[in-house]
Amino acid sequence: MTDNTEAQEGSSIGRRTVLIATGATAATLAVGAAATTEAPTADATAPVAAAAVCTLTKEMTEGPYYLDGQLVRTNIAEDKTGFPLRLALTVVDDDTCAPIPNALVEIWHADALGEYSGFVGNNGHSEPDNGTFLRGGVLTNSSGVANITSVYPGWYRGRCVHIHVKVHTGVTLTSDGSFTGGQELHTGQLFFNETITARVGALSPYSANTVTRTTLAQDSIYDEGGAASGLLTLTALGSSPSAGYTGTLTLGIEQG
Repeated sequence: MTDNTEAQEGSSIGRRTVLIATGATAATLAVGAAATTEAPTADATAPVAAAAVCTLTKEMTEGPYYLDGQLVRTNIAEDKTGFPLRLALTVVDDDTCAPIPNALVEIWHADALGEYSGFVGNNGHSEPDNGTFLRGGVLTNSSGVANITSVYPGWYRGRCVHIHVKVHTGVTLTSDGSFTGGQELHTGQLFFNETITARVGALSPYSANTVTRTTLAQDSIYDEGGAASGLLTLTALGSSPSAGYTGTLTLGIEQG
């Protein structure tokens, strides 16, 4: 099974979401590509400015690899090898542009070999499968920011490198470290700068992926919309790709 099924599913998505453009993100919208620098230039946890411009963006299909009831945790990498990825995703109200605290931001993605937990083998590689690696989420803080640590994703047949994301509000945390209830308000995907992905993909452990990589331009889901379509702003954590990256994006959601 591959995410090629996402193209058929995508037409059923009808909720309205927005991306708030401020600072480097606004520049990203202007050029339709992710900004890359050697060091962070702004505090990723800072509240969204009141004068932010709200830009409508569509949701995207959740794809075939979603699993309910994943863990609430700041680090989803477990024992997976790969280059560090530190996500700072800001959730805001699309009407007021105000940050939304206590929203559950949930993500899931493939490992360096393009395999999803719970579905290992679908991309042609054999490895242990515990059903939880590279899955989970956190509640946004008082500034509406969800900070999640993972590894740079790999790729699988028919899709470019990406991360799936959902935003829930009103969830209840459970004693087993998961969550229940609430309302799902956004389903989307996060995308990566093609130049950076090519550099990452040429290095171990990503170079062990035997599947031909689909580029951002070739992808059937990404629509060339830049940040408005989920393209992350990536910031290098060091001089080598192996040092990892931060990835930032601000998502606006309609609360009802």
